[in-house]
Amino acid sequence: MRKLWLLFAQTTTVALGVLFVIALFKPDFLQWRTQPGSLTIRQAVTPTPPAGTPATGESFAPAAQRVIPAVVNVFTQQKIRSTINPALQDPIFRYFFGDRLDPRPRQASNLGSGVIVSPNGYILTNQHVVEAAEEIQVALSDGKILPARVVGADPETDLAVLKIDANNLPAITFAEPNSLKVGDWVLAVGNPFGVGQTVTAGIVSALGRTHLGINTFENFIQTDAAINPGNSGGALVDAAGNLVGVNSAIYSRTGGSQGIGFAIPVSIARQVMEQIIKSGSVTRGWVGIEVQDLTPELAESFNLAAADGALIAGVLKGGPADAGGVHPGDILLAVNGSKVMDSSSLLNLIAELKPGETAQLTVARKQQVMKLSIRVGRRPMQRADSASETPEIN
Repeated sequence: MRKLWLLFAQTTTVALGVLFVIALFKPDFLQWRTQPGSLTIRQAVTPTPPAGTPATGESFAPAAQRVIPAVVNVFTQQKIRSTINPALQDPIFRYFFGDRLDPRPRQASNLGSGVIVSPNGYILTNQHVVEAAEEIQVALSDGKILPARVVGADPETDLAVLKIDANNLPAITFAEPNSLKVGDWVLAVGNPFGVGQTVTAGIVSALGRTHLGINTFENFIQTDAAINPGNSGGALVDAAGNLVGVNSAIYSRTGGSQGIGFAIPVSIARQVMEQIIKSGSVTRGWVGIEVQDLTPELAESFNLAAADGALIAGVLKGGPADAGGVHPGDILLAVNGSKVMDSSSLLNLIAELKPGETAQLTVARKQQVMKLSIRVGRRPMQRADSASETPEIN
């Protein structure tokens, strides 16, 4: 009996030892076969966040602290003059209607935001924030309020540059052009509804938004970071606090943020700002053509393989394109080798040309591709209120 018990104990010990070794070195051998209908979860491994992006649970506070001192509040005043018929100035009318018939100028206030771009007092904002303003004041983050003057404005991109008499200001840092990607974190900083300096966070929803009817030249960043009235002219920055855009407009049915905001990219803002500071205005190229988008139906009628390019609907007589041999009905495919996708991209390509230089236009005419040399002219200033009423002459 004692031998049997000893044999059982030894057998059990050896079995447990074998199971321990298998569990330690080959645990898969001990897993039961998956039964039909069972659920297997594949857990994603959290990737390492890119440089400059807060990891989960971390804060945007360092980026916000870098940006807030460089964002200012812009207050403007405009006099509204009454156009009341002088006959209504009769004392009896004034007795009954009072100030409603007062012809004296009244004050209208507007508010927005701006970004300090230079320690010596240059501020970038939206043109519509300071349009027709007779008095402009800028409130710095430390509470100091200073008068400002308009150095220059560009209605076609809705940008303006202000100047205040101050030095050693906390200027913002510009991000590298085209460094932004869809899905990147961004912060919107400004003064919404006049409540005071506010920071909101979101992601880049889309890049290169055009055909919105907001500006003549459009290449907007779309973001879901909350942008509200008063944010116009404020900063859109990346997670490291570098300027990637200037907040400009929102799509809203209520007047408040609905998750669709638009900002002017830093590449355009910097180019316009530098020209304004240097010369007080923006100079763009112009060749004197009227274009329209090339639809699939039009492409088929011209026997084109794809609807890439822009249809030249008209050529200004005596203009650069006319002198260079461009004809109505030509399909413009490229400008200096840069492919034309549609009429909006063509407008930007031509505007980037320098007046006086020679540009090469690639056109398709009667199923033949040819290259024409055009001497670029200077783009006439377009009225801001006529962009949607008259055809655009590029």
